[in-house]
Formats: sequence, C-alpha cells, structure tokens
Amino acid sequence: MVNENIIANEQHWEKKNIEEGYTLWFTGLSGSGKSAVAERVAIRLEEEYGESVERLDGDIVRQHLTADLGFTKEDRDKNIERVSFVAKLLSRNGVAVLASFISPYIQRREKTRDMVTNFIEVFVKCPVKVCEERDVKGLYEKARNGEIKNFTGISDPYQEPEDPEIVLETHKETIEESVQKVIDYLLTNEYIKEP
Repeated sequence: MVNENIIANEQHWEKKNIEEGYTLWFTGLSGSGKSAVAERVAIRLEEEYGESVERLDGDIVRQHLTADLGFTKEDRDKNIERVSFVAKLLSRNGVAVLASFISPYIQRREKTRDMVTNFIEVFVKCPVKVCEERDVKGLYEKARNGEIKNFTGISDPYQEPEDPEIVLETHKETIEESVQKVIDYLLTNEYIKEP
C-alpha cells in the first residue's frame, strides 16, 4: 500500500511539472512599450496556442494590490516583491504570466528570478528620448519640472538587465516584430508548441 501511494505521488508531481507555466517579465522605462507588447503576446498565446494567461500590469496592480506604496526604492522593491509572489503562485500552477513593470533594479529582478517558476526576462529597450515622445500622460515633463519625484530614467536610475533572455528594441521594431520575437523564444525553448 505504501509503495502504491509513493508511485501515485510521484506520478502526480511528474504531471504537475509537465503543466508548469512560465513568467514573461517585461522590464523597461515608462513608455518603452512593455504593456503594448505584453497585451498582444497574451492575445496570441490564448488564441493561437491555447495557453492560460494572466496579465500583471504596473498601473492596474498599483490600483488594487499595492495602492499603499509610493515610489521610493524601498516601496518599488516591495511592489515587485508582492507581484513576484502572485506570479510564483500562478506560474507554478500552469499559467503563463505576463508581468509588465518598470522594475528598475537588477537585484530585485534577480530575486524575482529565483522565486518564480520559469522566469523569462524581457528587456524592452527604448531610449528615454523616444519614451518621452510617446508619453501621452506627460509624466516625463512633470518629472523634469520636479513635479514627480523618484521618476525612473529622470531622477531615479534604471539598471538595464545584464543578460536578459529576450531583448526588444521597440524604437526600431514594429509591435508585431517584438511580439514575434517573444513567441519565437517560447517556441524554440518549448514553453509552447505549434498548434
């Protein structure tokens, strides 16, 4: 009887491991295109590949999960820590998580990598000048005028990833090209299979 239980338990974990999800962690400056690319990747993963997808986006999470936090380094780290925990729960249960956060600090992103199942860092690389041109909310202008403190890329640093799995150069690529890069990576590394 004990042996049957051990075998059943091993089969359960083998099945569970096959069904593990992954986390695509989109990091980059405000206005770099993180959310736009992630949204289109999510649609393709659901519609073309039948994936269970959850989007975790900075603006939405700030409203519902981390409204109590500001933008100091400590608060930013706490924000990402909470999101990482959610991503961990989802990805270990077979969900494809698409997280779009500036997440400016290397050390905090590395902690997330260690915590989350199948972490894939997607660096959405775009010069500050281009991000400012795209900024419909006027955040960069407010930051430059001193109206917003601790603004990443202006008064607070952004530490570029040292060795990301995927680099998207959204100032040189169309959204479709960036999306395809992500899909190609997932196919090549067998996170998804051709339908």
